Amino acid sequence: MNRLVSTILACLLSVTVFAEDVDRTVDASADGRVDVSNIAGSVTVTGWSQNAVKVTGTLGRNVEELIVEREGDKVFIKVKVPKRGGRGIDSDLNISVPQNSSIDIGTVSADIDVIDVTGEQGLHTVSGDVNTEHSGADIAAESVSGDVEVTGDNADGEVSGSSVSGDVRLFRIAGSVKVESVSGDVAVDEGSFNRASLETVTGELSFTGELRKGGKLTVDTVNGDVEVEFSGDVSAKFDIDTFNGDISNCFGPKAERTSKHGPGWELEFTEGSGDARVSISTLNGDVRICN
Repeated sequence: MNRLVSTILACLLSVTVFAEDVDRTVDASADGRVDVSNIAGSVTVTGWSQNAVKVTGTLGRNVEELIVEREGDKVFIKVKVPKRGGRGIDSDLNISVPQNSSIDIGTVSADIDVIDVTGEQGLHTVSGDVNTEHSGADIAAESVSGDVEVTGDNADGEVSGSSVSGDVRLFRIAGSVKVESVSGDVAVDEGSFNRASLETVTGELSFTGELRKGGKLTVDTVNGDVEVEFSGDVSAKFDIDTFNGDISNCFGPKAERTSKHGPGWELEFTEGSGDARVSISTLNGDVRICN
């Protein structure tokens, strides 16, 4: 019986040691920079009205320490782990930052979520999903193995999203966008653009939005269908080609064979005054453009 009691007490003590809750706060500039590094687990950053950075959450059992420091206008947050890494380093961080902060987040195996932050954002993870909001400042969001999603309020800015193995979606973004995936679908839904570039090696591409006067839209895939639907009037020169796939065009002109004996199709035409440029290419896939 004594041995059983000792075992139970040991287990309870180990659970207490393994689960370390954190609650740290430092003063911060209203529009300063916050850098976050967390190897594994999750990072959630939320903008608030206070001039302070608050970190709560749970550290993994083998984490050496949580560093929260301010140097001038910068706040550094780092989960320090053994050099060899290993198990027991998963840490879940909930971070409140001044709403106008610029943030840079780097993780290896962790999801990244950003809410109500209006400053510039650099979001990078190796294995995890990235979700954030855009309200005008530049954003670069990337994952090696995971999905990337950026949702905005139609404010102009420069936004890039990329994934090696995952889907990338930008919703209600305006201005200039660049979206890339090696193996995954790419989508730009709603918005008004000066520049828009969509690329994937294997995956479907879709664009829905307005191409502004003098704007440029480039869509390129090796294996995948392409669907482009413009909102509003379109004034552009179109250059479309596919090696193995059909081209459907709601504007009128029909595609032509690139060769009498080959499978390829191409379509070049001008809509309106042709001040914008649209270039679409796929090796294996159908193309549909409409408005």
